[in-house]
Amino acid sequence: MLSNEEIRDRIINVTTMILNIEPSQIKNESDFASDLGAESLQSVELVAGFEEEFEIEMDEEEALSVSSVGEAVEYIAKVVADQHD
Repeated sequence: MLSNEEIRDRIINVTTMILNIEPSQIKNESDFASDLGAESLQSVELVAGFEEEFEIEMDEEEALSVSSVGEAVEYIAKVVADQHD
């Protein structure tokens, strides 16, 4: 079982690659769109990147409604727990 810290680190890795930003710019409260500059296509790419990174399938509508890094950690932790039991 992954810890929230491990999930957060992996979210940051995927986010830095897709959005081409420095890890230091990413905080738990960072909003993917307004703070990190994710446009709609990049948001879809982030969802796909997270699915690949964590070997999970997310409901796209639910996943796209997650706006901050902290919310993403909680959401992915839940999906990972549900799908890897």
